[in-house]
Amino acid sequence: MATKRHVAHVTLEALTPLKVGSQSVDFLQDSPVQKDWNNLPMILGSSIAGVLRVKFQDKFKDKTDDIFGKENGSKIIISNALLLDKTAKVCETLLLEKDDFLSLFENLPLREHTAINEKGLAIDRSKFNEEVVFKGSKFKFSIELVEDDKESFNDILSLLIDDDFRLGGGSSKGFGEFEIKRIRYGYLDVSEYSSSLNFELKNVYSNKTQDLELKNVYQKQSQTGQKLTKYELNITPDNFFMFGSGFGDSDADMTPVFEQTISYDTSSISNPKVLIPASSIKGALLHRTLYHICKLEGITVDKSLEEALREAKKRKDIKDLKDLVVPLFGEAKNTDKKGKKGNILMSDCFKANDAQTKIFDHVAIDRFTGGAMDGMLFQEKTIAKDKDSYLIKISIKNEQNIGENLIKAFENALLDVTLGRLPLGGATTKGHGIFSGKVLKNGTELKESK
Repeated sequence: MATKRHVAHVTLEALTPLKVGSQSVDFLQDSPVQKDWNNLPMILGSSIAGVLRVKFQDKFKDKTDDIFGKENGSKIIISNALLLDKTAKVCETLLLEKDDFLSLFENLPLREHTAINEKGLAIDRSKFNEEVVFKGSKFKFSIELVEDDKESFNDILSLLIDDDFRLGGGSSKGFGEFEIKRIRYGYLDVSEYSSSLNFELKNVYSNKTQDLELKNVYQKQSQTGQKLTKYELNITPDNFFMFGSGFGDSDADMTPVFEQTISYDTSSISNPKVLIPASSIKGALLHRTLYHICKLEGITVDKSLEEALREAKKRKDIKDLKDLVVPLFGEAKNTDKKGKKGNILMSDCFKANDAQTKIFDHVAIDRFTGGAMDGMLFQEKTIAKDKDSYLIKISIKNEQNIGENLIKAFENALLDVTLGRLPLGGATTKGHGIFSGKVLKNGTELKESK
């Protein structure tokens, strides 16, 4: 039995909110996050191991069963990722009382969701919410390799800086993006170190102090890593827009969604920031991409939708028109379908500065008298236009396997947003949600083809 092992302590910072689901039952929300013995957010080591195994198998298939185990068991040990406190330590014992900073994590943000149909309307009884962890939260976990295999250990560490490395659920709709803040590592005898995550290993790699050996690992990964196609949607509102929160406040019945982020520099949470959820953008782009792919494939509804579907089935191996966009966007699991993960990654967009709001008053009109109906006055609060722009980052994996027409349809949908042809958010039939801007693909601006 080996008495020495490679050990690494990895510190991560959430660049977007994190969703690590649990099977807990809660009367106030549909999907609470995983929490530890101190009721603080955590990421299970099994979740991290699952992500790393899949990525390791894609790049080093021959070594996967030997390292991650099959009949003979695993040679790698991955701990749970625990939340860091304001002193950059994890809480491995039961806390009798939390300080002010850790108390901030007792009330986490809730995200409201609903499914929409082909007409852009909410599907009946499709509304649900899910709890997420603040953007800016930091976690720490350990990786141990119980074998003197330095090359495999470095290969595992190199996976952490992949552009598509995300943890938790909802990675394709904006959640789970991380940045490596620091890696401490060493090759130690089991008697020389503690299993505590607060144990300081000698060697360190961070974005400030770069150890030469791990720097070489990072450089190797940047050359051999998976190639992503990166899009940047840089847009500015033409007037007002609103991504609905699903709730009202003291000023209006309908309000835009705001969300707070956390800062370890100030040990505090921010003021509520304007949020453009990636899930909202993804839904709008999916339906517009479906329109464009049907247009490119020559599938029209000149007579009826049923006839268009029959025509599509003749040309493609599909059961429904939505299947045309599954290679890019994926599909949900239900009683009829097994579900499939898409090849698109998106990130939530937060507005850095405080936003100005505008309240609109509305009333329903009696069609017979032309007068206002009793009890039908309501208000909606929108985000007002300012000089700030919003940058929405989108990445596509395995573009070469998706299909030229589908990629073209997706790019046309992005251009529709920048040209004001595809409004985003809620209340779009009232003139809200019109944006203008530009789309970059791998740094090159896309132009509409004539």
